[in-house]
Amino acid sequence: MQDRARFLMGGTMASPQAPVVPAAPEKPKPPRRTRLPEAVRRRRRGENIAGFLFMSPWLAGFLILTAGPMAASLYFAFTDYNLFDAPKWIGLDNFTEMFGDPRWRKSVEVTLWYVVVGTPLKLAAALGVALLLNQKRRGQAFYRAAFYAPSLIGASVSIAVVWKAIFSDDAIVDRTQRAIFGMDVGGWTGDPQWIIYSLIALTVWQFGAPMVIFLAGLKQVPRELYEAAEVDGAGTWRRFWNITLPMISPVLFFNVLLETIHSFQIFASAYIVGGGAGGNACGPADGSLVYTCYLYVQGFENSRMGLASAMAWMLLLAVALVTAVLFWSQKRWVHYEEGSR
Repeated sequence: MQDRARFLMGGTMASPQAPVVPAAPEKPKPPRRTRLPEAVRRRRRGENIAGFLFMSPWLAGFLILTAGPMAASLYFAFTDYNLFDAPKWIGLDNFTEMFGDPRWRKSVEVTLWYVVVGTPLKLAAALGVALLLNQKRRGQAFYRAAFYAPSLIGASVSIAVVWKAIFSDDAIVDRTQRAIFGMDVGGWTGDPQWIIYSLIALTVWQFGAPMVIFLAGLKQVPRELYEAAEVDGAGTWRRFWNITLPMISPVLFFNVLLETIHSFQIFASAYIVGGGAGGNACGPADGSLVYTCYLYVQGFENSRMGLASAMAWMLLLAVALVTAVLFWSQKRWVHYEEGSR
């Protein structure tokens, strides 16, 4: 009754208090962009145009000499193209023929042998000489220049011609080998089993570039580590294995990656030492039939540019796969300083 009386008299009935919902915070308004003065905008446009003009030679070279030919070769890889007639689409026939070709498999075998044997020997020679040059001795500048010089001239055609003459029949290497070991193979370049080792010797001789990189890495190893190891009684081999190698492992990884890619790309020395143009272009009995040499034979001697393009893309995929494996494996043996990655 009292509640009804209050209602009739204009009062309100008591009701439970509703929960208070806090208001959502207002989103901050984005700052207003102030319009730059016309003079500033004109100056920035001019700077952008100047930057693009300076970049235009590189962009034109990349599009015309790199990106364009790559796109064209990818298309030719699926066509029958001989440089004279219009390309004809044949799908995966080039790849099928390539995998079934025994000479293609031979080129893969020779190239892998060259990479697996030549690259470690070259890096071992580079690291060994870098360790010697890292010691303080008289005439260091001369020795560094002398050991680096083969890297500058080793890739030239003239050096390949000289190398072929040195390892040919009855030349200096053949005579020395016959006099010391009593072996007469008729010259390395004339023997199908030995010609690949002449190419490996040539690439090992060009160890100057990785040597300089190793030397730069050795200069960064703190001397205090070696002094502490000597106090603990560590020998030369123990210091090298436990201090030098872990400290220069990033440099070692860089050299392994770079030299492996270079080894897959060998062509000029194999082509010249192997015999050059003609039926003997890749050495006796295909002894120096590296991948790029066979690619050249198919593309320019046999005029099968479609098949050569397919081979080129397979080489690109193989190098990419090897590079990916090396990057994946670096976490197991490459040691970086804290915060350097």
